[in-house]
Amino acid sequence: MIAIKASIGTEPYRIEIKSPTGNVVIADEPVEKGGQDKGFSPKELLASALAACTCATLRMYANRKLWDLEQVNVAVELNEEAGKTTFTRKLQLTGKLDEEQRARLLTIANACPVHKILTNPIAIETILI
Repeated sequence: MIAIKASIGTEPYRIEIKSPTGNVVIADEPVEKGGQDKGFSPKELLASALAACTCATLRMYANRKLWDLEQVNVAVELNEEAGKTTFTRKLQLTGKLDEEQRARLLTIANACPVHKILTNPIAIETILI
């Protein structure tokens, strides 16, 4: 289980998010939505989680296999329309990789933990305390 805490005071839409290990991230809304654009929007954080998880998963796998993967660049677009949300993830793999290795890394990208969470049924329970 991961327990994230977030809080907002009176400053318009500045949200402080804390991890169990003490790391802090600031989220905010863009100026056009009344925020100050001092951090990622909540939806940007969601897309960032998929991008970061993909990068880490591919790096770990390539390291374990001793493959010559020099760089992983991931771009994620989140699009909402007609009641459907679509994440488009673009992978750029740099290094001396053959087609079989590249295909395997694509499969591994689709198995990163955040990808699995986002593609499985999700339940959100909200408790007022």
